[in-house]
Amino acid sequence: MASDLKRIIDQVSREKGVDSDVLITALEEAVKAAARKKYGPDYDLEVRYNEEVGEVEAFEFKEVVENVTNEHVQISLAEAHEMDPESEIGDSLGVKMDPDSFGRIAAQSAKQVIMQRLKEAERDMVFDDFKDRRGEIINGIVQRFDRGSIIANLGRVEAELPPKEQMPRETYRQGDRIRAYILEVKQFSRGPQIVLSRTHPNFLAALFENEVPEITEGIVQIMQVAREPGGRAKIAVSSRDSDVDPVGACVGMKGRRVQAVVQELRGEKIDIVTWDPDAAKFICNALAPAEITRVIVDEDNRSMEVVVPDDQLSLAIGKRGQNVRLASRLTGWRLDVVGETNYNEALKSGYSSLLELPGIGQKRATDLYELDFKSAWDVAKARVEDLTPVEGITEARGEELIAEAKRYISQKDVERKTLEASENTASAEQSTEKIAGESETQGQEPSPEEPPQAVETDVGPDGPVKETGADE
Repeated sequence: MASDLKRIIDQVSREKGVDSDVLITALEEAVKAAARKKYGPDYDLEVRYNEEVGEVEAFEFKEVVENVTNEHVQISLAEAHEMDPESEIGDSLGVKMDPDSFGRIAAQSAKQVIMQRLKEAERDMVFDDFKDRRGEIINGIVQRFDRGSIIANLGRVEAELPPKEQMPRETYRQGDRIRAYILEVKQFSRGPQIVLSRTHPNFLAALFENEVPEITEGIVQIMQVAREPGGRAKIAVSSRDSDVDPVGACVGMKGRRVQAVVQELRGEKIDIVTWDPDAAKFICNALAPAEITRVIVDEDNRSMEVVVPDDQLSLAIGKRGQNVRLASRLTGWRLDVVGETNYNEALKSGYSSLLELPGIGQKRATDLYELDFKSAWDVAKARVEDLTPVEGITEARGEELIAEAKRYISQKDVERKTLEASENTASAEQSTEKIAGESETQGQEPSPEEPPQAVETDVGPDGPVKETGADE
C-alpha cells in the first residue's frame, strides 16, 4: 500500500507536470480535512507524509493533565502512563490514527480537496509558464467559437482571440491551425486567461524577427511599426552595421522573407523603410515611393508640411489617405501633404497679406518672411519679442503691427462671411426662379411636335456628294 501511494504520486506528478511536493501537501490537507469531518474541529490534529514508508500519517495530540475538562484535547496522567510510562503533567501526547476509520463521507471530502488542490496547482503552473511569454508568437488549433471570439487550443490551455484582435475578412473553421501573438496573460480564480492578437503591430515585428536572422542577432533593429490590419503596414528598420542594408535584409533574396510575412498576414501589403534620426529625412522615407520637394517642420506642434509635385500628390496621400496616415503613425508627426501649385499660391497669398499691413513695404515684408512669418495670420499670433529682430521694428511698433494684423484678419473674416451670405442668397433666388419657371411650364398646354425634316443624300459614283434639306 505504501509503495502504491508513492508510485501514484510520482505518476501523477509526471502526467500533470505538477511538482510532487504540491501533491504531498494536497494529500496532507485532504487527510486532515477528512479527520476534521469525522471528529470535528475541537481535536488537535497533525498530518504529515512519511516519505520513508510512503504513507500519510495522522496524529491526535492531547495534553497530559491531572483533571480532564476536555477529553478531546486532554488526557489524564493515568491513561498517559498506559501509553507512555515516562509521560508527565504538561506533556503533549500524540496518538496515531487509522485513516481507514474516517469513513466514506470523510473519504469523499478528502477526494474533493485533492482534486481542488490539483486544479489550482495546474492553473498556477500554466500561468507561470505563460506570464513571461508575452510578446511571443504561438501556434494553436481552432477549438470553438464563442460570441465572435476564436478559442484556440494551445496544448495544456485554451486561449482567446477576441473579435477586435482578428484581422478583417479572415475566417477560420474548427480544426484550422492558427498563429497569433500573445497579447496578455491574466490570472483569474477560474484559471489563467491568455489573450491573443493578429492585429497588434508587434505581431508584424515578431514575424519579421522569426524570418530575418539579422534581427535576432541584433544587427538589424525594428524601430517603429504602423499597421492597418489586412490592408497595409509600414515598418521602419535600421542597421548597426554599415555593411548591412536593413531594408534588403528584411526583404530577403528574391523577396522571400517579406513574402513569408505577407502570406501569414493574408496578403497585407508591407512597406519597409529606412529609419533616420533626422525627422525630415525619416518622413521622406516613410512617404516613399512619392517624391518630396520640400518639408516645413513645426517643432512646437510636432507637425510637418510636406510639399510634393502635383502629379505625386495622390501617390503621397494614398488610397483614402492611407499612405500619409500610416507615415504619420510611423514617425509620430502630424503630416499635411500639399501639392506644389497650392503651396506656391499659399505663399504668394501670405506674402501679399504682409504687404497689405500698414507701413509694411517689400523689404520689411521680406524680412518678416525670412523670420518664418509667412502671412498676416502668423504676425497676429506672434509675440512682440519675436518681431523685434526685424530691422526697424521696436517693441512699440511690434505691438502696433500685431494689432494691425488682428484688425486685418477681422476685416477679412467679415468680407468672407459677407461673400458667403451673398452667394447663399443668390443660390436661393436661383432656386426660387427655377421652381416658378417649372410651375408656369406645367400650367401651359403642350405644343404639338413638329415633324422631323427629311434629309436627302445625292449619291454619285464615288459615294455621297451633297446633303440637301427637304425645304431647299
